[in-house]
Amino acid sequence: MHAVDTTEAVDTTKIVDRDNPAGGPALGLVTIGQAPRADLRPDAEPLLPGVRLVEHGALDADRFDGDAEAATRRLLAPEHGEAPLVSRLRDGRSVLLGHGAVVPRIADAVARAERDGAAATLLLCTGRFPAVRARRPLLFAEPLVQQAVAAAVGTDPVGIVCPHPDQAEDVSRRWAELLPGRVEAAVADPYGPAERVLDDVAAAARSLTERGSSWLVLDCIGYTERMRTAALRAADRPVLLARAIAVRMAAEVVAASA
Repeated sequence: MHAVDTTEAVDTTKIVDRDNPAGGPALGLVTIGQAPRADLRPDAEPLLPGVRLVEHGALDADRFDGDAEAATRRLLAPEHGEAPLVSRLRDGRSVLLGHGAVVPRIADAVARAERDGAAATLLLCTGRFPAVRARRPLLFAEPLVQQAVAAAVGTDPVGIVCPHPDQAEDVSRRWAELLPGRVEAAVADPYGPAERVLDDVAAAARSLTERGSSWLVLDCIGYTERMRTAALRAADRPVLLARAIAVRMAAEVVAASA
């Protein structure tokens, strides 16, 4: 029985911001899914004036078409009992990932970003990862987001919104280890049907407010500014957005490295 080849022969990985001169400072954006992240750019670009964006994805060479898709998803799936990672494919669909499968692919994507001139690279995921080899500053979104949130909220109770039900327990535990106040979690899939996603985020925000949360955190790079607005309107509480925190910090590192 022959193994199924789930990688593409062509190179689809190099996504460069063509509205910025090639000589300007560059930030590598590495997603654990596929690049480009069309859902991210509208929120990221206003926070990065004058910065060239170089996008690469851990799954850029993996195939999610035709007969190859089922085999690819099995190959990348989390181990039994492992809290999944969730990311976005190039066509807008989502994918569940295990750490073991995705970490080597992340390292390759970081190397590609550096070859394309990234002065620093931001890993676009709020999951927890081991060290990845890099020649230039490599920023992990999770500690950037967690430390910023901890500095902002003090001892107040905090509600965390995450994408998948199987993540809720792990997310609650990780945030509770960091924050002195009470932590609650709720689920809303940022990659779900477009006609429903804002309502789902709003419902999660309301449920956390009803459980006593004074602050809310949208704890996935997939949550957008529009989703933050929906949560604010539903909960009438301050809402911290993981993607905005991570990108703002990355902009500072690029400025320091340029």
